Amino acid sequence: MKLTARGAIALAFAATIAGYVLTSWLGLGFLIGLFFVAGSLLGVILANRRELLSLVVTPPLVFFCATFVVELLRAFSSASIVGSLALGLYTSLSAGAPWLFAGSAVVLAVAWRRGLRDNVRDLREELRAGAEVPRPRREQTFAPEPEGYFEPRVYGTARREE
Repeated sequence: MKLTARGAIALAFAATIAGYVLTSWLGLGFLIGLFFVAGSLLGVILANRRELLSLVVTPPLVFFCATFVVELLRAFSSASIVGSLALGLYTSLSAGAPWLFAGSAVVLAVAWRRGLRDNVRDLREELRAGAEVPRPRREQTFAPEPEGYFEPRVYGTARREE
């Protein structure tokens, strides 16, 4: 079974949300990070090889989005939604930073092993090929002004005083 990059991202997102739900039930804070790393690892293992490049950059975004959704839902039950959301995001993202770095490193290492290097090489070749395509030259559509363009001009003849 192979996943697209979107499927792998959705898997990591769902696993992170599941970690938040289990943490709220069991009170074990490390489950969030553990589920995030496990979901990210499973996603990168099941993803198509040609989509590894887009998958490697997403773990921080997945973790932030999952944290934002959970903290927004928590904030609705408080008196100050904005203050509660800001404090909840700060606390959750600070507590989850080591897990975020671990998940990003695991995804990068596994993707590199699965062929990320080839994806980067293919992207470079595509970019070079696009740069070598000759662009059509435009005809000059304006007539350059003679010297003194910025000097004031006097049109016609001077008016005679009567």
